[in-house]
Amino acid sequence: MNTKPQSSRTAWLTLLLAGAFEVGYALSVGGSHAFTVWQWSVAAAVFFLLTLWALSQALRTIEVSIGYATWAGLGSAGAALLGPVFFNESLAPTKTLWLAVTITGVIYLKLADRQPNPT
Repeated sequence: MNTKPQSSRTAWLTLLLAGAFEVGYALSVGGSHAFTVWQWSVAAAVFFLLTLWALSQALRTIEVSIGYATWAGLGSAGAALLGPVFFNESLAPTKTLWLAVTITGVIYLKLADRQPNPT
């Protein structure tokens, strides 16, 4: 078992990957129609396992408070942005505004995770 912490850059890339898997999970659950469509249901199970694995790897280095909020924000924003593409959902200007706020928050969380420069 490898317990060596990963670099901050690798952890953040892994967290972005976890966010992408979370988007896949959310869209797959939507497409599964309460797990009645088996192809979407299998995809949801796979994305669920992948997102939890990637998130757990990232949280070995990134603080849970920052990592979880970032992961949830990426998943929410990604699902909201891709919902109209896959499921003919609406993307009203108000929803777009709040997605921009969410994405801005994720960026500032990344900046908050920077280690202070030694003086």
